[in-house]
Amino acid sequence: MLYAIRHFTRYRYSHLVWQSMMEVRMHPRSEGNQRCFVFQLSVNPRARIFGYTDSYGNLVHHFDLPSRHGQLTIISDALVNIDVQPSVLAPMDYEGWSHLEQLVEEEDYWDMLMPSHFARPSPELEELAKEIGATERDGRSPLAFLQDLAAGVHRSLSYVKRSTAVRSPIEHALRSRQGVCQDFAHIMIALVRNAKIPCRYVSGYLYHSSENAHPAVDSATHAWVEALLPGVGWVGFDPTINCLAGEKHIRTAIGRDYASVPPTMGVMKGEADTQLQVRVRVTPSQAVLPPDEEFGADEEWSQFLDETQSQLADAQQQQQ
Repeated sequence: MLYAIRHFTRYRYSHLVWQSMMEVRMHPRSEGNQRCFVFQLSVNPRARIFGYTDSYGNLVHHFDLPSRHGQLTIISDALVNIDVQPSVLAPMDYEGWSHLEQLVEEEDYWDMLMPSHFARPSPELEELAKEIGATERDGRSPLAFLQDLAAGVHRSLSYVKRSTAVRSPIEHALRSRQGVCQDFAHIMIALVRNAKIPCRYVSGYLYHSSENAHPAVDSATHAWVEALLPGVGWVGFDPTINCLAGEKHIRTAIGRDYASVPPTMGVMKGEADTQLQVRVRVTPSQAVLPPDEEFGADEEWSQFLDETQSQLADAQQQQQ
């Protein structure tokens, strides 16, 4: 399935600011059954955009804006293909735990096993673990344990839009039993790591149309988790909608928790209130989405093309 993705972000400032420095993690990953064919990042005001790969293999772009500005607009466009894979994993027996322990001993997974800023132990987490049966293996295989855990988190919390903030600790969601996809993911990560299974946070997009919209998802931006299983590798679990990650889940970045993978992160000089506007569209398409009215409203844009697209553009110029 081919998806065209547009991620629009605009910061409006109540007073002029300057020396903005920004990192952007919006470039979909190319690995496994997912391939990003085209990626374009557009920034207004104009800035020179650089790219690098972080320690988790995420493609990061960064830029500086030294001059004064009253707003900052960032638009990413991507064309991603996801091959359909069987949604049912092969059965796994209880011996999978010993294979998992051996895998952890042989490789370095400490960063996905240790508590992190947003995925950490707490009395509230211990209470939930006992409630959903996450403290004992009870003869279950690692796969069955993870599936039960995802179902337990999904069953115990209600998805409520804006019930928590982007920097809210998981205790807020655990006490109110309400949260958004980020909270569901952080809670499951903390529970999985407590069971000595490496687990990581995944940020990205979820395709859903008016015909197949899920009541627990209100936008295309999404978050879920990946846990390590012996003989299989990293497997995606989505506790928000209680399913395995599939061809509708588009992976952008992975990390220990949200702090490792925010779509935008930066600093600026100046005292101003900030208004943030975000709009994301994911559409089945074989071409990047055409510019919309808001995209074309500004005149001075800088653009970053990924290496593959730049090579194609150079080849076309040479042919002409």
